[in-house]
Amino acid sequence: MQGPFFHGTRSAVPLGTELVPGRPSNFQAGRVSNNIYFSALLDTAVWGAELPGALVGSRERGHIYVVEVTGPFEDDPNVTDKRFPGNPTASYRTRHPLRVVDEVHDWQGHDPEVLQGMLSHLAQLREQGLDVIED
Repeated sequence: MQGPFFHGTRSAVPLGTELVPGRPSNFQAGRVSNNIYFSALLDTAVWGAELPGALVGSRERGHIYVVEVTGPFEDDPNVTDKRFPGNPTASYRTRHPLRVVDEVHDWQGHDPEVLQGMLSHLAQLREQGLDVIED
């Protein structure tokens, strides 16, 4: 798979930064992520930029970075085949650094109703104990 690849996050980092696994998860408090996640689709990265802040009640705009993958990667099993057979979200993960080569500034977030729908869905999964992240 060829890029460009995108990484959405709530964190601001300078160009050239290497994003690495082993950091706290943006989606589950107290969890350290063994992988770093990215996508070949801008819309998938938008979720990565919006959801972490929204989950903690922040209105700060997230960031979407164009990243260079520095090692092998695989389909993200948290969405591929579990929720979206065939990986239409073009979601991937790696245990190798992602190098930030650019930032996408002109991305559009989801409508507030769509974002709230996703937050409600995630809350429902948590209540049912189904918000498991395979990492």
